[in-house]
Amino acid sequence: MKTILIVDDNDTNLMAAKTALEGVYKSYTLPSAQKMFKLLDKIFPDLILLDVDMPEMDGFEAIQALKADKRLQDIPVIFLTAKHDAASEIRGFEMGALDFINKPFSAPVLIRRIQTHIETDMLIKESQRTVHDFYNATLSVIADMVESRDKVTGGHIERTQHYLELLINELIHTKMYATEVASWDMSLLLPSAQLHDVGKITISDTVLNKPGKLTNEEFDIIKTHCMEGEQLIDKIISKTDNGIFLEYAKRFAGYHHEKWDGSGYPRGLAGADIPLEGRLMAVADVYDALVSERPYKKAFSHEEAVEIITKSSGTHFDPDIVRIFLNVASEFAASLIAK
Repeated sequence: MKTILIVDDNDTNLMAAKTALEGVYKSYTLPSAQKMFKLLDKIFPDLILLDVDMPEMDGFEAIQALKADKRLQDIPVIFLTAKHDAASEIRGFEMGALDFINKPFSAPVLIRRIQTHIETDMLIKESQRTVHDFYNATLSVIADMVESRDKVTGGHIERTQHYLELLINELIHTKMYATEVASWDMSLLLPSAQLHDVGKITISDTVLNKPGKLTNEEFDIIKTHCMEGEQLIDKIISKTDNGIFLEYAKRFAGYHHEKWDGSGYPRGLAGADIPLEGRLMAVADVYDALVSERPYKKAFSHEEAVEIITKSSGTHFDPDIVRIFLNVASEFAASLIAK
């Protein structure tokens, strides 16, 4: 059964709406927008019926707050109003409301309008899932092509994607870089991390799969994979109408070897000039490199990797991201045991 929140400061209106929806939808009645937001910390409704005229926070202020929250912005909102002026309706639609229902309302009309909008929302979300599935499948195929050429770092793409997810979940939990993280579409961002090494597809097998330590000249060739990756992604972006998922991939590809102190490559950026995606991937990428065996090195233990990353806080890595990493280091270790 779909869940509806009914938000109105008038008890009569709340009971009328709840009675109308009884047996058709699961409903919660709330006398203010403030109480609605408290409940939204615990449940995620399929639709909100929101009164326009309320004290303290009116319907327009409430929908503005909803649309500003990445987690809540896609919840459909229908305004309940005793007003009948065009200016209020235009303002509401511009702020993201789906519809206006005038009070007092007819129960059958209320149910029908809710049903129509919920069904439409379901169709839109299903379409979005189909598009996301297509994007993710495309990314996976490209990532598999890259990994099939690199015989040295088998499984690296899948592992770094998992480590990145652990770091981002902890960022969300601690509310660090909250504004930037809230702007991300996680369903697109995490799969995009698979392309962070896509530029390696341009590196010759002789260098890419050399069974020993690289010379300085060979390492310079390897370092070109960041810019090459950006350029490859740019070519794909130029041929699509919706390239936002590739913008994430572009930042992962171009910036995961930059260092906090400016000594990294390819641009030598420092501090917050490095996109957050790059700073996160830097930790995930280095951790995986440290704990993995290579032809030229043994695998470090988890404890050794943690010590190396901790000592590199403020030089190689963003100190805030290192703190986040230490919070979830045990989960990294658990992943390593399962590898």
